[in-house]
Amino acid sequence: MSVKEQRRRGRQGRRRALPAVLAAAVVVGGTLVAATPAAGAGSDQWVSLPPNAPGVGDVYRFTVPNSAIQPATGINGAVVAVEGNFAPGKTWTTLNMGLSGGNWTSTIGPLEPGLYYYQYSARSAWNQDAIPFRNPASPQEVTSKPAWNTLFVDGPGAEWLADVPNGGALEDLTYESSVTGAERSALVWTPPGYDENRAEPYPVLYLLQDEGQSYREWVELGRLKQILDNLAVEGDAEPMVVVMGDGESDEIRGEVVKNLLPAAEGAFNVSRNGDGRAIAGIGRGADQALSLLVSATGEFSEVGSFSGDLEQNVGKGKARQINDATDLIRLYVGNVTDPSYNSTVDLAAKLSAAGVEFQSDGSDPETGGTWDTWQKSLHDFAQRVFQDSGDTGPSEGHLPLAPHSLPAAGTTPTPWIDENGVVTFETGTEFAGANNVTVWGNFGPAGSWPRTPMTKQDDGRWRLTMPVEAGSYYYKFVVEGSDRKDTTNPTTVLSEPNWSTFQVPGDDTLRGEYTTPVAPEARGNVEVMNYTSSANGNPIRSAYVWTPPGYDPDRAEAYPVLYLQHGGGQTWTDWVEVGFAAQILDNHYAKGDIVPMVVVMANGNGVNFPNEITQRITVAAEAQYNVSNDPENRALAGLSMGSQAALSTLYTFPGQFAYVGAMSAFTNPPASANVAAINEGTKLLRIYSGDMQDFTYQNTLSLVSALDSRGIEHEFAPIIPGPHSWDVWQKALIDLLPRLFKG
Repeated sequence: MSVKEQRRRGRQGRRRALPAVLAAAVVVGGTLVAATPAAGAGSDQWVSLPPNAPGVGDVYRFTVPNSAIQPATGINGAVVAVEGNFAPGKTWTTLNMGLSGGNWTSTIGPLEPGLYYYQYSARSAWNQDAIPFRNPASPQEVTSKPAWNTLFVDGPGAEWLADVPNGGALEDLTYESSVTGAERSALVWTPPGYDENRAEPYPVLYLLQDEGQSYREWVELGRLKQILDNLAVEGDAEPMVVVMGDGESDEIRGEVVKNLLPAAEGAFNVSRNGDGRAIAGIGRGADQALSLLVSATGEFSEVGSFSGDLEQNVGKGKARQINDATDLIRLYVGNVTDPSYNSTVDLAAKLSAAGVEFQSDGSDPETGGTWDTWQKSLHDFAQRVFQDSGDTGPSEGHLPLAPHSLPAAGTTPTPWIDENGVVTFETGTEFAGANNVTVWGNFGPAGSWPRTPMTKQDDGRWRLTMPVEAGSYYYKFVVEGSDRKDTTNPTTVLSEPNWSTFQVPGDDTLRGEYTTPVAPEARGNVEVMNYTSSANGNPIRSAYVWTPPGYDPDRAEAYPVLYLQHGGGQTWTDWVEVGFAAQILDNHYAKGDIVPMVVVMANGNGVNFPNEITQRITVAAEAQYNVSNDPENRALAGLSMGSQAALSTLYTFPGQFAYVGAMSAFTNPPASANVAAINEGTKLLRIYSGDMQDFTYQNTLSLVSALDSRGIEHEFAPIIPGPHSWDVWQKALIDLLPRLFKG
């Protein structure tokens, strides 16, 4: 039996010898240190939870009094924002705020359960640096980031981060450092029921923070207390003491081994032997933990590296020493956006080449080099130390470690999308002199539009890399407040020349499932139909027409037809260019969910739409395509202004379209509306809306109330979380299509 196996089997029951207490200079704070509270909407009164539709989830509103900005920043803010980890992968992003009635406001959500951290910022002009600030009436929650507040969103998936009644305790530990010649502090968590007189000393986990962090961030942003409390209550971790030491030192061996360990062992009933000690760290702290693995082999039996690296080379002899003295070495890293990703790949290769036994947790595909990743790393590592965990492989869903690189700058169209949905945007060098460049796109919660900062590269280009879930997206660059097109993206949007689009394949989201292109042979055809409009001057206008696979212009039975309208500020191309309607139709057809139909997407701008649709658009479609003129085989739907077009046509010409869909809808029925004719001639009237972030939300509620009061038969679909956006309208279209022509 190896030395390692003997130590592993004997750990639980063996009584350890206790050397004399040597830490006479140790001072333990006599009062408990309260964990950073789960902020919610209570600690920062500038955050509120406005009423929202039932079942949608919490939408948060940030409200900053204009009068508070100058005292907090010294400037009169012209550009005010809330910045936080609200973008995909918990990427740091910016939500610009609008000024109304003396307050700057912004709304975001629903937020997935978890911890968010944020700050407010103000600029005197777009080309000036942002000055961060927080609500001065709220407590400072993050030691190293004075302007930050936190917001904990409770709910499914975040139970392990929630507060636990009767959990462990936090105490300050103060000691004299021979390395710095000054007093230093650490933070210590003791488990529920901690017994300072227990005969068997507690195993102890030492944690080291990254450069630029405070050791208190393990609690403030890492939610260590909640993580350890939950594990302790559930019995998923060995009862242990956790010491969060200050790794701000160039002599880490002296600081940890000669100072921190004796201090903790003198103040708490913890193990004084290496087989009862573990150490882990983040970034620089992980580097330090790994360096102690090599330089102080045997002082710690278990080592965790969270986004770390090891500069020292490890020889075969040292590898054997490490293997004999160490029970567990486990490597953690975020996705390829983690700055330490490739370093961790190299670390794994270095350890393997030396013959060091270790485990890899793989790469966390969801988040990068952020506390969101390290929370999960701590949660996993704490369940493995001082007990046999069984499974030694990566966490479920994690990806294998493999080197990652991007194409050479300026060589391919952008954005670059890797096989795991990580998207990289890059500008040319034309903005090298700019002070701030962001990507403004529908990447926020429920399709909202944050401005996510890009980072200037050495060659003057700006770059942003972040994970994005499957679906279709539209974006533009914002350079010091000026909208700019990504000129290396070949896609175009006719109605918004600065916008570009892209699609992230995948079936793990609804939009991903329906916007991912089907095989070429399974696609319908999209072509342009020209027609004469009723607009002034009778101009020739265009419409996109989608015909299903196998469309037969000579089929005896004419095809059912859906007339699908765009919104205000848009035109006939938007449902295809931004809404990805063709892909949605292709996917529905491939699944067998819809009947073979033709879809006409025409220009509804600047016309009396009821007349335009009945006298021009349908006439042209029936002349050029094999589509039905039977009202029971005609449908009309639209978004926003297009909903007004569809509804006004329903009120004006009841019975001409048996199926009507209205998205982000408004336009109440006029007093002259023939309710009996509407009900008799309409098989389906279905209303859709985004949540309270959709500026037509109240109009939609008013419409539904008016339909109810007038007795017009209709369906009000469940509220779709999100603002006035294509994410909402795509989901509405996905829901509507299978309902057509089935009656």
